[in-house]
This record gives sequence, structure tokens and C-alpha cells, in this order.
Amino acid sequence: MYRRFAFVLLLAVSLSAHAAPVLPEAAEALRIPLVAKPTSRPMSVAYAPDYSRYFIADGGLAPMPNDFGAPVSPSQVHVYDEKGAYLYSAKPGLDNRSIYYNPNTRRLETVTYNISSDAGFTPGSGVFALKLDDAGKLTGQTDEVAGPNPAFGSASTMPAYAPAENVYYAKQERSGKVRVVSLASRAPLKEIALDLSAADVKTDEISEHFVAYTGIAGAELALLDVDHKAVLVFDLNGKFVGKSALPNTMKLRANNHYNGLGYAHGLFFVYHEPEGEFGTYYGFRIFDK
Repeated sequence: MYRRFAFVLLLAVSLSAHAAPVLPEAAEALRIPLVAKPTSRPMSVAYAPDYSRYFIADGGLAPMPNDFGAPVSPSQVHVYDEKGAYLYSAKPGLDNRSIYYNPNTRRLETVTYNISSDAGFTPGSGVFALKLDDAGKLTGQTDEVAGPNPAFGSASTMPAYAPAENVYYAKQERSGKVRVVSLASRAPLKEIALDLSAADVKTDEISEHFVAYTGIAGAELALLDVDHKAVLVFDLNGKFVGKSALPNTMKLRANNHYNGLGYAHGLFFVYHEPEGEFGTYYGFRIFDK
């Protein structure tokens, strides 16, 4: 009897530790109206818990260099407090695609455009740490973490970082494929095929380059279904877990396929271009947790 009870208890604990239920309707938790005009286009969002700050990174190619220097991207990183109020902007000089806080190194890091050199050699591409001062303010200086790596695949991928496993999940364009990448390897560790048919979507209806890593066991990957205004959730085997609907009042546009997405501080971020002078980021809770 005791052994049976122990088994039931263990099963209950195991199930409770599994994926949190996906909310049928995403719950708005935060709005960040952009006060500073994006340099080119807003790409992704990070949250630094040590400083209670959100960092929104722009993307944009550097101009061709002259005879006296290397190309430097005009792209900026804009900083907001935990309530979404604007603080300041800085220019690290990188064509950002993904920005994230790395708890292993306690640094803010970014992955640039063409991390894979898929579009040919691009100076200033790779993974970089963005230097903060003692007060948590961006200095505009950077340290290289890693150079280009072909394992990332698509030149425009916006990889999500998984700190516990120290790997990246890089969605490939025009597909439901996600590469699992370690900086220590020049080839993908594996490739995940998301079951888009189970989610009742096609490749041209979802975000091209971004998939979020949620850290929720059994519901680790999330991406935007642009055409149906929803966030789709999958496990690490590509199995469809659930869908969280976004408000019907949101007007998603073509650029939502390519940029303006992020996952930080437990929130899935979607850029809503029609709202405000320079657009607004919405942060949604998609899990009942």
C-alpha cells in the first residue's frame, strides 16, 4: 500500500513539474511604447534582473567602410525600466538580431546578423557581450564572445539562448526547422522539426527567423503565428503543445514575420507598429504559472 502511494505521489510530482498549461488567451502584462525612433527596425528584447531593465535592440546593416576604418552599424540599444519607461539609448555599433541576458556570465549579450556567414563574410558578425558599468548602464563598448559559426544556418536567424544547456535555438527561414547550436561546434547538435500541421499553420504564416526559448519543461519553444494572431508552443521534440491567442485588436503587419519579437522575464514580446509614435512592444504571459 505504501509503495503504491509513493508511486502515485511521485507521478503527481512529475506531472506538476511538467509543462505549465498554455493560456488559451495571452494575458497582457506590459507595454513598452518606444520613445526613441528605431535606427532601422526593432529586433528583440532582453531583461537584466540585476538592474531591473529591459533592453530593446535595433538591427541595421553598417554602411560600406571608407579607407580609414571598419564598418560600424548605426543600430542602437534602447533601455527601459521594469514598468516600460524610457531611460536612454546607446550605440554599441552592432547589427543586432537577438539580445539576451546570460545568467551564467551575468552579461548582456547579442547575436548579430549573418552569425553563420551564410550571406558571405560580414565584418563585426558573431556573438558579443555588451559592456555595462557598475550602475548597469550601457557603455557602448563590446567584447567578442564568439565569431561566425555556420551551425546557425540562416543569415537572418534570431537565435534564442538556453542558459541551463548553454545552447542556442536558431529558427530557419521558410521552414519549421530549428537548429540546436553550441558555440563549441561548427555543426548543429541536432535539428528540430516543429509539427506545424498539428498547429494548423503553414510556414508562410509564422515568424520567419525567431523562436523563443521559454525554459518551461515540455513547452520550451514558442513562435508567433502572424496570420492567426497567436503564439504557438512546442516541446523540444517539435510536438505541438498549445496555442495562446493574441488580442484581435492588434494589427500585425508583414514585418512581424521578420523582426520585433522576443522572450524575456517570462513574457513573449510582440512589436505593434501602429501604436504610438514609433510603435509599442506588448509583453504577454502565455503560461498559467
